[in-house]
Amino acid sequence: MDLQLTDTVAVVTGASRGLGRAAAEALAAEGAVGVGAAPSPGAQEEQAAGAGGRIHPVRCDMRDAAAVAGLTEAALERFGRLDCVVNNAGIAPAGAFLDQDLEVLATVVAVNVTAPAVLSQAAARCFVASGRGGSILNIGSTSSLKGKPLLAAYSASKGALARLTEALAAEWARHGIRVNMVAPGAFATEAQAQVLADEKMLAARLRKIPLRRMGEPAELGPLVCYLASPLAAFVTGSCFVIDGGEVSKL
Repeated sequence: MDLQLTDTVAVVTGASRGLGRAAAEALAAEGAVGVGAAPSPGAQEEQAAGAGGRIHPVRCDMRDAAAVAGLTEAALERFGRLDCVVNNAGIAPAGAFLDQDLEVLATVVAVNVTAPAVLSQAAARCFVASGRGGSILNIGSTSSLKGKPLLAAYSASKGALARLTEALAAEWARHGIRVNMVAPGAFATEAQAQVLADEKMLAARLRKIPLRRMGEPAELGPLVCYLASPLAAFVTGSCFVIDGGEVSKL
């Protein structure tokens, strides 16, 4: 199926590893080009190579609102337009909230909520100015739907991202701007390294997933590409769960 993404220009945050890299590589494979936010020069080089050179890496601290907003300018300067944003970058520090420093909560909100809001606003202004509209895709989590123990800050932030997605979808639809969210469950990425390295911990984790396995990062790519494409022109304000059936049994 032709997703009509050739030469589409995207900005992907957290694009140097895990689900962000999978999203960037999938978009590049469909013919898109764009900017990928990466935390370090080494990660940038790896990311660019993985996407066949179609994703231009930019170093960005997601806690720096000005730098985050500047990702849209980076896309415009290099490619002359912007069509899509994938807000993927996120952090998930675990710990008992009873003992957790509230600075942790502030940092999680800055990266997981404020940064996507800032980038979405900057992108939407570009979309409105162009008159072509555009697509914004927020990468949430099953924690957007159900709060999880030892992940209070993360759960709160991803829940907020879900409501932000809905609000912006309703507000910006008249401008031809679509805003959706994907809610991944457990995927075999660096974020699950501790679980993957411990057989007992992994077995216990997989028992919670009806399909009895973690997702592979590449399995997220087709969904990201569809939602970014013109084929999803009537899809906005929606949340797509991709978790092997875990939420359905909770």
